[in-house]
Amino acid sequence: MSLQQRLREWFRPWYAVVFAVFVAGTAWSLRGKPLELTTILIAITGGLFGAVVFQFTVGSVWAYIVEYANAGGQWTDGPFLAPFTIGIATGAVTYVYDPSVGTAAWAAFWSFAVSAAALAVIAQFYAGYRESSA
Repeated sequence: MSLQQRLREWFRPWYAVVFAVFVAGTAWSLRGKPLELTTILIAITGGLFGAVVFQFTVGSVWAYIVEYANAGGQWTDGPFLAPFTIGIATGAVTYVYDPSVGTAAWAAFWSFAVSAAALAVIAQFYAGYRESSA
């Protein structure tokens, strides 16, 4: 049974989490503003955007974790942890230079994504060369 199937029962409330992110984003956009139709619509749009960004970010990281585990890797492998380390380090350095959590999170995610993609390409080349020489 794959990791995704084993953990599926635990993460059934995924839609509730995404809805909670939507509600939190909408409430955050509404704080301190008058409750007018335009303000509410803009806040709802902000909440929807937050939910989409959350799904994209968490979904990408989760897909990386699941695919690595399904390929036979361990969660303690150096190649598995490298993109997380690079992402966290990039986010920390970005935060030092620009103390904005949003900017640091953006930099951390994209450095994670780029390093995970580079690692996948390197691993594919390595596996291809290893198979052809056997």
